[in-house]
Amino acid sequence: MEFIKVKPDLRMAVDWGYCEINGPHSWVSKFPDAAGERQSPIDISPVSVTKFHTEERLQWKYEPESSTKLENTGAAWKVGVKGKGSELKGGPLDDEYVLDQFHCHWGETNDKGSEHTIDGEPFAGELHMVHWNSAKYADINEAASNPDGLSVLGVFLKPGKKNDELEKVVKYLDQITHKGDVVEIPESIDPKLLIPKDTGGYYTYHGSLTTPPCSECVIWVVFKEPIEVSDEQLNAFRQIRKYNKNDEICCDANCDGYVKKNFRPTVPIGEREVKECRQ
Repeated sequence: MEFIKVKPDLRMAVDWGYCEINGPHSWVSKFPDAAGERQSPIDISPVSVTKFHTEERLQWKYEPESSTKLENTGAAWKVGVKGKGSELKGGPLDDEYVLDQFHCHWGETNDKGSEHTIDGEPFAGELHMVHWNSAKYADINEAASNPDGLSVLGVFLKPGKKNDELEKVVKYLDQITHKGDVVEIPESIDPKLLIPKDTGGYYTYHGSLTTPPCSECVIWVVFKEPIEVSDEQLNAFRQIRKYNKNDEICCDANCDGYVKKNFRPTVPIGEREVKECRQ
């Protein structure tokens, strides 16, 4: 999970990425929070989780978004939304959260690309729907400085049939080939169609942004069931570039300037409790 504009100088800088020279192993030298005890992502072991029951089910409500902006951040594509009428509450959340944006993580091949894993097994990719606590904080920047500031819905991606809702994003990726490119999507996007129809329940735990600055401000909700995306759609993700049109390629030769992978490896759970809810 990424792309919170905490400070201007932390916004998609070339001093971090996913290549040999600036990959996750190096982040802690410039972003101390990356060495914290509540980092994300994690490997989830279903046999080790705590069963979680609550009278108030996790509820989400989204209105179809028009005039959304699709951006190449240099590390992924991101769709910014207005969040008007959106609502995430209940379950592990004490407050109401508003949708701000969604983006994806993927790998060089379809056998791995998700950030969270289940019993060590990754999925082809992972969609993150980023919400902020509108009950306590004035905006997402303030929220990102607090341990209950953000809640992210994690949706696994598996190869299969074309995802019609994600196709509304994919068809415009060739217009944001370079870092910093932005295009307005004229079609209405309905965020609720990005969530599995039968979620199978979810896992929840307290963690962090999965990219610098790696702030420990996220209540994670990771759905058990994935959604399908086609091979063509996954391949389209890998065609965006991590540098802008006027820059030299700022990565090693293995990347060739393309965002071929953008997932952080799992980190230790430590003493944290991971809960399972079968709603």
